[in-house]
Amino acid sequence: MARPQSPQGSPPVMLRCAGRARRRGNGVTLCRTLNREQPFPARRTTRSQPAERSLLRQPAAGTRRPHTRHDRDMTHPISGCLAAAVTPLTDGGDRLDEGAFQPLTDFLAGAGMDGLLAMGTTGEGVLLTTAERTRVTERFVDAAGGRLRVVAHCGAQTTRDTAALAEHAARAGADGVAVIGPPYFPLDDTAILEHFTAAGRACAPLPFYIYEFAARSGYAVPVRVIEELRDRLPNLAGLKVSDAPWERFAPYLIEGLSIFVGPETLIQQGMAHGAVGAVSALATALPELVRDAVRDARPDASERCGAARDMLQRFPFHAALKRLLVRRGVAMTGDVRGPLRQLTGEEERAFEAVVAEVTVGMAV
Repeated sequence: MARPQSPQGSPPVMLRCAGRARRRGNGVTLCRTLNREQPFPARRTTRSQPAERSLLRQPAAGTRRPHTRHDRDMTHPISGCLAAAVTPLTDGGDRLDEGAFQPLTDFLAGAGMDGLLAMGTTGEGVLLTTAERTRVTERFVDAAGGRLRVVAHCGAQTTRDTAALAEHAARAGADGVAVIGPPYFPLDDTAILEHFTAAGRACAPLPFYIYEFAARSGYAVPVRVIEELRDRLPNLAGLKVSDAPWERFAPYLIEGLSIFVGPETLIQQGMAHGAVGAVSALATALPELVRDAVRDARPDASERCGAARDMLQRFPFHAALKRLLVRRGVAMTGDVRGPLRQLTGEEERAFEAVVAEVTVGMAV
């Protein structure tokens, strides 16, 4: 297989390394790469201080338990097709739609999803308050009832909030925690490393996933940082990678980590190169389509997903996904939170034709 080339400004392409990276000499982490990594300076690793519990409403002791059918640790890895779930909202997007979490989760479980990612990009996570995010985690865990693996996205602007959300997700019964790098500020390797370390330790031993999406965070997480995190975090399970095209995705196919494909058009290629599944925005409204792409791993299945996504992205994407769910019989509203917007009347009329096209052969 030809070695993928590393794009300018992206992490160096990793070869399929045999096993974990080793530490040698003065603390330099070495790994077989196409470009030699710059070492981190040797330093003593110390455990971060725990997040302040007063930040979040914690489940009362003895009143909550994990609802999944799986042990929530590294011995039962998550894989397969996960829906990047929308977050049900009401009152024009100002309030969580508490009653809609169950029908949405039932819809995803009934369509054969293996799990869901809550409050990612599709789930409007960064637009929710901290209190709302803790509640969303709890509602999805309760609604899943062991039928789906629930991964809570806990990425926030500050390390303190990120760690507190991650700790809460573990207490609330989630099966995993994912964290995107905090956006807006440019961060060097040390800052990124410490941020992810705090988040991963806060939810340990729950599986921890890095959410790599340079188009949203504003930067790519360097592969050398990920390798250092493997030494620090025994619960680092893998990554969800939403970077595209393939040349930006391929560097993150790191041996020994579970990689989930974000871009639907890359599902077949990613699975062929060792990815363990997909976490898909499209799967929240068209789960059958993405499920088949993951399980069949045929190029035409990924192409169908890409075509459907292109059609939906002619409209405000979050609103389109929610409107499609409503059209498919899920008891929820199509509300999104500002500054995201609803479909206009003209867009609504055009959307009906798209619904007919993307749901051919499905129940609507």
